[in-house]
Amino acid sequence: MTPTDRIHRTVDVLVIGAGPAGLAVAARLAAAGVERVEVLDREQRAGGIPRHCHHTGFGLRDLRRMMTGPDYARHHIAAAVRAGAVLRTGVTATGWAAPRTVDLTGPAGLERITATAVVLATGARERPRSARLVPGTRPAGVLTTGQLQQAVHLHGQDVGRRAVIVGAEPVSYSAVATLRQAGAEVVAMVTDQPRHQTHPARHLGTRLRHGFPLVTDATVTELTGSGRLESLRLRHRDGRTAAVGCDTVVFTGDWIPDHELARSAGIALDPGTRGPAADAEFRTGQPGVFAVGNLLHPVETADIAALDGRCAAGPVLRHLAGRPWAPGPLPVRVEAPLLWVWPNRVAPHGPPPPRGRLILRTAGFLTRPVLTVSQDGRTLHRGRLPRTVAPNRPCHLSADWIDRADAHGGPVRITAG
Repeated sequence: MTPTDRIHRTVDVLVIGAGPAGLAVAARLAAAGVERVEVLDREQRAGGIPRHCHHTGFGLRDLRRMMTGPDYARHHIAAAVRAGAVLRTGVTATGWAAPRTVDLTGPAGLERITATAVVLATGARERPRSARLVPGTRPAGVLTTGQLQQAVHLHGQDVGRRAVIVGAEPVSYSAVATLRQAGAEVVAMVTDQPRHQTHPARHLGTRLRHGFPLVTDATVTELTGSGRLESLRLRHRDGRTAAVGCDTVVFTGDWIPDHELARSAGIALDPGTRGPAADAEFRTGQPGVFAVGNLLHPVETADIAALDGRCAAGPVLRHLAGRPWAPGPLPVRVEAPLLWVWPNRVAPHGPPPPRGRLILRTAGFLTRPVLTVSQDGRTLHRGRLPRTVAPNRPCHLSADWIDRADAHGGPVRITAG
């Protein structure tokens, strides 16, 4: 089939990504009466990451009840289909033929779809060993949390007997539960931070139940093994090194957005999040193209991503009704030790961000930091956060300062001290 043989169709809204954010926005739009809402996902099954996360904890913020990941995924799939959205899996977006025109490949062959609005909901992924530049041999037994969960819960594969987990953030503790369910012993959890980054009660409960050591201020510097992983080498902050015997290592967290499709469209990326630069209404710099969920803020919980999808339905509907495309004109930047902020574009006197706050991440622990928001040397906000801020967990900044910014001024800057 040549490019001229492509099936070319039009829809009102094309949602790319069938995780919680994409499914939630599709359900809201279809329920609001948008006739042609189509959701695509390259995976064979919809639902995103939750479909292979068999622990509980999903749905508290958006559904007000506790669910396992697969149940949560099934809920959002059913809601989107019930509302009238068309859900297609095994379909990959390969590029853009024109603004809001996407080329696809899937079971039906080559396609081209033009939409009045495109919603990018491609999510985020954990950085694998190769991206972390960990040297050594190339044995089996080197996984990310997502690969581990799919191997155990979707494919029933053996994942080894002695495992080291790299990372000590919330997803790392989910990896502990998956390994134990698969019959593997966790021999150590390793973090380059001075302590863990999950809720203290969760850390304590996991340690009491499973008894593995938490190795802090350490990084993995080498993997060794022929055929199967045999050991890894750690370097502590003080320069000491140590070898740990194991046949499995799970690299957890260190999330990066799946931004390839956005980047290929020429959409500007935020230097902090590395996802599309977007305003409080999820609008990117490309007219008619929205971005939602963990593509924008890697990574928040699945229910926060789903709430993003719900919130994005309003701006998409206004775009379909002919509202002029005018994303927030002011870039928002952060300075070290802050890593990123979202929204990273703001519009004075425009709609506030979801839940009336901005999300931030920090590179290290900060004890009750003072956040200062300024523009062109003028302070827009200054306030102390009430608790210690941890890396790999969100902290929030009220959006009540946005209307004090000058829409024609320079970038807004956020610092922590």
